[in-house]
Amino acid sequence: MMTAPCSQECRGVLLENEPMARHTTWRVGGPAARYYQPADIDDLAQFLARLPAGEPLFWVGLGSNLLVRDGGIRGTVIATAGLLSGIEQVDAQTVRAEAGVPCAKVARFCARLGLTGAEFLAGIPGTLGGALAMNAGAFGGETWRLVRTVETLDRAGGRHQRTASDYRIGYREVAGPAGEWFVAATLQLQHGDAEAAAARIRTLLDQRSATQPTQQPNAGSVFRNPPGDHAARLIESCGLKGQCIGGACVSEKHANFIVNTGVATAADIEALIDRVAATVQQQCGVSLRREVHIVGEHSGGCSV
Repeated sequence: MMTAPCSQECRGVLLENEPMARHTTWRVGGPAARYYQPADIDDLAQFLARLPAGEPLFWVGLGSNLLVRDGGIRGTVIATAGLLSGIEQVDAQTVRAEAGVPCAKVARFCARLGLTGAEFLAGIPGTLGGALAMNAGAFGGETWRLVRTVETLDRAGGRHQRTASDYRIGYREVAGPAGEWFVAATLQLQHGDAEAAAARIRTLLDQRSATQPTQQPNAGSVFRNPPGDHAARLIESCGLKGQCIGGACVSEKHANFIVNTGVATAADIEALIDRVAATVQQQCGVSLRREVHIVGEHSGGCSV
């Protein structure tokens, strides 16, 4: 067991054996050996500086786009949602937001200022940190099209200021300096009409509610869209809508969503993900790539 790296100098909260089912939108997942809730970025930097170099580290925002296996996580989870929560207007067309701010809050904040371009963020069910890490997108928009600069922390707690040119950005992919994690970003926006921006956000949220299973536990889109096609269309064409393993089911509302009907385990969900991918490969000849990240250990204790 790792010695807790917190002393009286740490201002955050360190929990041990914290059930990750409390912190993922699928409502499944075994315990994290350690779960740290930082007070702010400075506190997080101090915490990271005290971690052993080999300690596995996982960052979690709202827990969307994430499947934690039933055996849990042996390392340390850094929780950002509701904690790294600062957001402010920097200048006439720039907003700075920390990694734990929900994407929907960023969208609404910008709209109230009469700054446009971020409305699509309302359709992303995660935090800005997660959106930066995977170039999340919705309704035709992508996160990194807005990014001017980012702030990161490394394993030693060192802080870095970087520009978008320091990263290679692709569809649901971001590659940059190794061993660093996003803690804030500045977003470049355009002047526009506040009421029109708010109306667009309402429209996008209505569209999301109408087309996605927002009333059931899910983690967002399970697979990336293959070039020139849509994962949902392929999955539906294979007759997989409504197919279940245990308490996990392919949504009847949107085929690229897997929902927890209330009794699913992480193993159920992972098995269904594998079945969907194998069926689409067999029937359509298309290899679907997961958008959802799978972490942790199987309940038998074997890590993958």
